[in-house]
Amino acid sequence: MAANVRKAFIGSAYMREKTVATLAKAAEAYDRKRYEEALRLGRTVADLTPGVAAVRELTGLAAYRGERWNMAKIHLRAHFTLTGSPEHLPLVMDCDRAHRRYRAVERTFEELTESEPTADVLTEGRIVMAGALADQRQFHQAIDLLVRAGGTKQLRNPSYRHVRLWYALADIFDRAGDAGSARELFARVVLAEPDAYDAQARLLELGLDAPRKTRRRRTTPVSKKRVD
Repeated sequence: MAANVRKAFIGSAYMREKTVATLAKAAEAYDRKRYEEALRLGRTVADLTPGVAAVRELTGLAAYRGERWNMAKIHLRAHFTLTGSPEHLPLVMDCDRAHRRYRAVERTFEELTESEPTADVLTEGRIVMAGALADQRQFHQAIDLLVRAGGTKQLRNPSYRHVRLWYALADIFDRAGDAGSARELFARVVLAEPDAYDAQARLLELGLDAPRKTRRRRTTPVSKKRVD
């Protein structure tokens, strides 16, 4: 990233190296979860080197983590324009969803599906799109979208994205008033990843204790999937 900034920077050698140092501080602040500081520093570098995709990405992610939705959208959109990578388009969708710009969410979702995303990125886009539909009380459409994406599949060794799908679909079932379906899917989430999100608490709210896995001898390594 520093090499790209040096190449793109127009100005004196002193200011160039000062900009690189600011970028390093922004990255360190982001790693330490000081997102406002990372955003402030990242914006300084982005203003001086607007065509460096990695700077736009760092600044956009810091803004997103800090819930600065408009700023996040600007920089993550720029990252997409510069790289063509749809990796962060679900976050762009989420920024518009936060402001209830549902037509914009839908347009970006269409753009995402046409950009050859990975399975994980497409899943994230579908989850945001389904959430936007549910926000508008279009529960049937939201549920259908996630069911067609595999949200009800029974899997012995689910991946991170499948756990994400189960949780998102359970949440929408709960919002739609289908407590039985919500309980079933929240229970699956807890069995797969006991500490995932607030699934255990949601189960208790729905009148069901968290299920426990049947203890049996493992034949495969313990999953190291990380769930935020």
